Amino acid sequence: MVQNAAVGVERVFIGGGCNRIVNNVSWGACGLVSFGSQNAVSIFSPQTAKILTTLPGHKASVNCTHWLPSNKFAFKAINWEKHYLLSGDAEGVIILWEFSLSENKWRNVSQLLQSHKKGVTCITAILTSQTEAIFASTSSDCVLNIWKIVLPSFGGECTITCLDSLSTGLKPMVTLSLAELPGNPTHLILAMGGLDNKIHLYCSDSTQKFVRTCELKGHTDWIRSLDFSLPVETNNLLLVSSSQDKGIRIWKLSLCNLDKKKAENSLAYYIKGPVFVSGSFSYQVSLESLLIGHEDWVYSVEWQPPSLSCYQPQSILSASMDKTMMIWQPERTTGIWVNVVTVGELSHSALGFYGGHWSPNGDSILAHGYGGSFHLWKNVGDDIDNWKPQKVPSGHFAAVMDVVWGRGGDYLMSVSHDQTSRIFASWLNEANTWHEIARPQVHGHDINCLTIIKGKGNYKFVSGADEKVARVFEAPLSFLKTLSHATSCLHDFEDLHVDDVQALGANMSALGLSQKPIYAQASSERTTDGIGNEGFDTMETIPDAIPSVLTEPPIEEQLAWHTLWPESHKLYGHGNEIFSLCCDHQGKLVASSCKAQSASVAEIWLWEVGSWKAVGRLQSHTLTVTRMEFSHDDKYLLAVSRDRHLSLFSIDRTGGMDGISYKLVTRQEAHKRIVWACSWNPSPFTHQFATGSRDKTVKIWEVNKSSSTIQLLITLPTFKTSVTSLSWTTPNPVDNNGIIAVGMESGLIELWNLCFTKNQKDSSLVIQFDPFMCHVSSVNRLAWRDVEKKDDCESMELASCGADHCVRIFKVTLV
Repeated sequence: MVQNAAVGVERVFIGGGCNRIVNNVSWGACGLVSFGSQNAVSIFSPQTAKILTTLPGHKASVNCTHWLPSNKFAFKAINWEKHYLLSGDAEGVIILWEFSLSENKWRNVSQLLQSHKKGVTCITAILTSQTEAIFASTSSDCVLNIWKIVLPSFGGECTITCLDSLSTGLKPMVTLSLAELPGNPTHLILAMGGLDNKIHLYCSDSTQKFVRTCELKGHTDWIRSLDFSLPVETNNLLLVSSSQDKGIRIWKLSLCNLDKKKAENSLAYYIKGPVFVSGSFSYQVSLESLLIGHEDWVYSVEWQPPSLSCYQPQSILSASMDKTMMIWQPERTTGIWVNVVTVGELSHSALGFYGGHWSPNGDSILAHGYGGSFHLWKNVGDDIDNWKPQKVPSGHFAAVMDVVWGRGGDYLMSVSHDQTSRIFASWLNEANTWHEIARPQVHGHDINCLTIIKGKGNYKFVSGADEKVARVFEAPLSFLKTLSHATSCLHDFEDLHVDDVQALGANMSALGLSQKPIYAQASSERTTDGIGNEGFDTMETIPDAIPSVLTEPPIEEQLAWHTLWPESHKLYGHGNEIFSLCCDHQGKLVASSCKAQSASVAEIWLWEVGSWKAVGRLQSHTLTVTRMEFSHDDKYLLAVSRDRHLSLFSIDRTGGMDGISYKLVTRQEAHKRIVWACSWNPSPFTHQFATGSRDKTVKIWEVNKSSSTIQLLITLPTFKTSVTSLSWTTPNPVDNNGIIAVGMESGLIELWNLCFTKNQKDSSLVIQFDPFMCHVSSVNRLAWRDVEKKDDCESMELASCGADHCVRIFKVTLV
């Protein structure tokens, strides 16, 4: 079928959120933004609002990233062919990456041998020349390391050496900043701050060792962020600091001719601040200004990067847990620092910002928040500032447990342990780029599974979470019209009458988990009288859900609360957390299972779509049923379990839904370890299915109709790690064969060709996906989109989700 054929795999889309930690995001001189997403380093382009790639290499959660050069040194890197990125993780490992602008390729240059013993908390760097840089890293192990990187000028490799290692005492440091001393550029100054509420200053000597010089006191809580400016007026250097005491302080380091011993005994020492000596120069430290304006912890402060003329504007960006970012500048007449711009998220669903960053040219600012989300504003004004929100990539900020294609493959839906469900679709007017267009469910429990009802009528889905209830949701009018704008797909469904849909959107109860419908009539009343219909402004509801039709991809503020779907039913019956769901192809039955340690709890429940009555309880397994799937003709239900067995049930509907009958056809041990995955051959001419297990094997089985038994056809060669997901497709429906996608615990994905004839049962590896395309943690689910057939090639799309917080879509072309 596809043997000896050329196979191409193209990355179409990556959706993922940012790790919820300070110092995780960096905006480089190359214009790209880096951030940690679970164990991967993700790269996104603010210009296209797309995640371009993820970099595999870390074995633990990525805590911090730092570009070399960063946005501060963009003016020094105009003609650079290669840019570099440093990333540190929760196990103390630091990796240096190389990015080639001309080739658009990434490379893992080296992993630093002298890693920290605990999680890296901050990395900062400074360019000392076109070929050399100094960077510092600090960790929860209370150790600070200073490193020197020699960058290759023409080819060659980078060399990294450790210059110094400092103990920070009993309390870890969480923020660092490096700068050249004014008037003495061969000597560097390092500022560090952390849990002792003090700013510690260190200066390098002629041997490139760092010596402690003085402490700056004033903050009354943890120091969260430090940033040096470039030297001001050649003799001064400014340092800005922020703290959990909600305050921002600007410190001034001035070159002076005072003798340090005399200065320490002078009155000026106590009024202005300490004096320290570096080399043959003395410096006076004084508090320049105290900025008060934020109402919560200020997690980051950053000077506006200098322009290409090397002039650095006197402008500071701050980001706080009060959900705002502020730009501070001194008044022209008085010199007093004031807040000139405030932007932020007004939604109650966010808990604030972990950091804020300038673009290299200073016309955009970016924040990352508690919900793993990005918030980007751009100054679009000519003469006066006019900051407008921009599109950014989005995605889950915890493990993504399940993905399902919408009816007809028009959109992709995912659920996650971040307690949300999300819908991604290709937006026609945006050059067919993928965006998150809705967040149907925002829950109070981790969501484990979902299934989309495949039958006629309005779009519906069922989700299962860490509660004993499965919940049914129905698409509101606002989503249907938004989807029509995005994909024009509703024209394909004559059975779906948009005008008959009464609910415009949904509102979340403040004290509950249910999402209640907002009706079009109620919405218009609320708009006209300004008060709202009865019940909307009580303590039990949150009155700011405003469902509306989206004519362009939404930003985070719209997604967070205004795209909810109303909940129509709850399915009660299971004794534990819901673990797996599936729907038959006619859209008439839904099967559900829950976590189980006994046969009675491990029952599979069957629900009738529409009435949502329980019409069956299937018993076979003794432990959790991990995956279920109906055969292509809905005659069989396949289930696999933690008890290492598979079960096959026959479903008979000849008597109508009231007379539905089912029986256990067979139950047998399938693998030596937990069976995680199963998938049917979608060909209408056979009943073949595959199972995948922790024992690193994939087995292909066939149902013998005459004897109602199953036989093992073939076992694929043993994989390197556990098989966690499977999905079978047949590019040519006439064939009994197909391509099976195999997802593994390592995050890798492979495609295998299966060829079964009377005389031959064969399997062959079609392609292994490039690790830079794949997940970096376990692949939790794979799902093929409907096949698009062409004359000269066959193009298919494969969706995947994983423990690395990412949803991915690949385009597979068989020529």
